[in-house]
Amino acid sequence: MKLFLDSAITDEIKHSLEYWDLDGLTTNPKHVKNSGKPFLKVIEEIAELFAGTEKPVSVEVDPHITDWEQIVEQGLLLSKMSPNFVIKVGASEDGFKAIRELTKRGIRTNATLIFSVAQAWHAARAGASFISPFIGWKETYGDSTATFILEVAEMLERHEYDSEIIAAAIRNGRQMADAALAGAHCVTAGLTVYQESMQNPYTVHGEKVFQSAWDATPKS
Repeated sequence: MKLFLDSAITDEIKHSLEYWDLDGLTTNPKHVKNSGKPFLKVIEEIAELFAGTEKPVSVEVDPHITDWEQIVEQGLLLSKMSPNFVIKVGASEDGFKAIRELTKRGIRTNATLIFSVAQAWHAARAGASFISPFIGWKETYGDSTATFILEVAEMLERHEYDSEIIAAAIRNGRQMADAALAGAHCVTAGLTVYQESMQNPYTVHGEKVFQSAWDATPKS
């Protein structure tokens, strides 16, 4: 399963590329806002960080745009900024139409805000390169996600669609593990989620035990 960072903060991205050999990046308007930089400036900086690699970077079109032709127009402009850019489009009738048109033109897309298998199917059928089922948001509002990724994965495999699943809105290591076991091709999460998933209280306890043993062992 590929590890994507969900962020538009360049320092976080640099850290993740250096320490984790990050496989890709996802951004959204909220992350861009949190970067404190203008949209075009921050995505230009991100493009530079991934230049010379084949790692995908999902960049979202203006979410106010609801007409498929305008989505395609902006998607084409964004795609020209970097060969790494994957155009992120929200799930809707016009969104799926835009994905279909962008795919015809050789532009990779990421269907975002996916909350059902039916939406995932529409995205796959339209030719989306990536499909982003949101886990954390569903759980926040009381929906079960126990089989969500599994069902999307089964649908893609059964009907031989090429779309890859990006398990999105991941809030903790358990959700990350569940996504991996269910068949997600990628997971995307924030910096702290990954850092917390690398830790465990038992590991800290074990280190202290071994440190004490090391200190108590004669050195010669």
